[in-house]
Amino acid sequence: MSKPHVLIICQTASVPPENAVELAAAEQGAGLWRPVHDVRTTLRAHGYRVTTLGIDDELAPIRRSIQLGKPDLVFNLVEAFMGVGAYDQHVASYLELLRIPYTGCGPRGLTLARDKALSKKILAYHRIRVPAFQTFPMGRRLKRRASLAFPLIVKSLSEDASYGISKASLVTNDEKLRERVDFIHETIGTDAIVERFIDGRELYSSVLGNRRRTVFPTWELTITGRSEGEPLIATEKAKFDVGYQTRKGVFHQPAEGLPPELEKRISRLGRRICRVLDLDGYARVDYRLGEDGELYFIEANPNPDITSDAEFAASAALAGVDYPRLLSRIIRLGQQRRPAHEPLEGSD
Repeated sequence: MSKPHVLIICQTASVPPENAVELAAAEQGAGLWRPVHDVRTTLRAHGYRVTTLGIDDELAPIRRSIQLGKPDLVFNLVEAFMGVGAYDQHVASYLELLRIPYTGCGPRGLTLARDKALSKKILAYHRIRVPAFQTFPMGRRLKRRASLAFPLIVKSLSEDASYGISKASLVTNDEKLRERVDFIHETIGTDAIVERFIDGRELYSSVLGNRRRTVFPTWELTITGRSEGEPLIATEKAKFDVGYQTRKGVFHQPAEGLPPELEKRISRLGRRICRVLDLDGYARVDYRLGEDGELYFIEANPNPDITSDAEFAASAALAGVDYPRLLSRIIRLGQQRRPAHEPLEGSD
């Protein structure tokens, strides 16, 4: 049986060069196109016919590519639309309307997870522990609730990948809080969410599946070059600046020394969170393990980085699912996606 024809869609800037010479010349921009390159190269090497489409601010090219190329499935690697991260949900909705199978999370899950405050409210209702938080919309007067105690960490309400997070995001007084919220509003261009900072370990749980979900081994961010007493913060530099990672000893690796019962709890929580937030396909759930031993949900990331050496693929490989098999399973999940009109599963 022949492998399906796959159409990869992504932002135009993320379309990788096709030949080795262009790859070498474009190496400085590899961070943008590595996920697409790894997916495309691996699928082609395993017998899939693959075409790639870059989009920025129009949906019509997707329809034309489907009508002309007649792919069997869309591998959705779009992270933003019209330059807005939260608009990725509209691309998934458009694929739903076109009635073509596609990989990754559906529009409902993208909507719920993208709003960090909304996802926390929903999970708190389901008795899942979240840090105390408050949102600060753009154009509104900033007034911190007295019950929201310092230290606090300030983030964009809707952007992911630690965009806008630096050491200055951790604040200990109202003056610094106001400065950082203003930075999010003016520089990132989104509302801000302010959370109680949980000092402890940064843990990631990778989840694969639609209705029946597999949770891969827990991963962890470590920074060995931190000075004594310096808090662990998953900054934008720690995630994407290779030079900084080398200097500071930033590693993503299997979480060591977790008690077996905590591992089981993280696995159960990953399935439950994805069910409650309607995250299908593949997702990563981020936690902080406080120094008091309590586990806090921080955020859910549908369609996380699928580069061959990123946390999701590395965690899958540790569980015995190599990269080609992982991509094949993601494709099968896209082909098995339930119709949008079907009701959600019952939640806890």
